[in-house]
Amino acid sequence: MSAVHSGITHIFSRSGRFALLLLIGMTVGCAGAKIEGKIGLVDPTRLLNESNAGKRAKDSLSAFSKNRQALIEIEEKELRRMEEDFVKQASVLSPAAKNEREQMFRRRMAEYQQKAGELNREVQEKQKEVLDGFREKVDLIVAKVARRHGLQVVIDKGKGGPAIYGDADLDITGQVIEEFNKEYP
Repeated sequence: MSAVHSGITHIFSRSGRFALLLLIGMTVGCAGAKIEGKIGLVDPTRLLNESNAGKRAKDSLSAFSKNRQALIEIEEKELRRMEEDFVKQASVLSPAAKNEREQMFRRRMAEYQQKAGELNREVQEKQKEVLDGFREKVDLIVAKVARRHGLQVVIDKGKGGPAIYGDADLDITGQVIEEFNKEYP
């Protein structure tokens, strides 16, 4: 599921880096200036792994990927069978028949590669669709929890996110998960 983790981290970190730079630029006018305001941190990986909606999103992606992988495996088995049959019969086939079988195998291999590429694109599109939908829900719930706590900004503290350090007291991930599970049981 590393592709899912990578996709969600990428989606969360794009706008987070800009927001962090904007916040720093606006609040720190000179060296040593104190940052004013209330900041919260959220871990998008925990949201995906621990919220009901996140678990459903991961399960949906996993099932979709397994389905597509099964289709690829069927094609692979057929290609292996064709290759084994060809090897077994190669010694008794005429040069013309051998050539015809090789060409047929190459065509099937090209079809397989094309189909595998299409199925891979389908998985990537589904991943984007599911994670974008999840992200929209996350944005709404994070905003709701942030308003409740009077936070002015919430920063991604996940791996690859803009937060290098953050005090544990700033982390609202647990509260977001609770609210998430209430809104999307």
